[in-house]
Amino acid sequence: MTDKMKQIVHHTKVTLIMALFTGWSLAGMAQGPPPPPGGGHGQETNQPANGGGAPIGGGIALLLGMGAAWGGRKAYRASRCKEQQ
Repeated sequence: MTDKMKQIVHHTKVTLIMALFTGWSLAGMAQGPPPPPGGGHGQETNQPANGGGAPIGGGIALLLGMGAAWGGRKAYRASRCKEQQ
């Protein structure tokens, strides 16, 4: 084996060892399982969640308005460019 090949093999071994130790240390820091859920939800029957009151109507109106403005701008620019030609 040449010196260059020995160097490559050595660097490969060192990199592999470092990767294994890093993986093992990260696995050692993993969290345990979460605590069991409180009473009422999912114990006997699956009850509906208390969330779901997020207002999405204003966001949809804003999104539609912005889309219409962008489409109108593109149409205006296209008609203006067509007139110039």
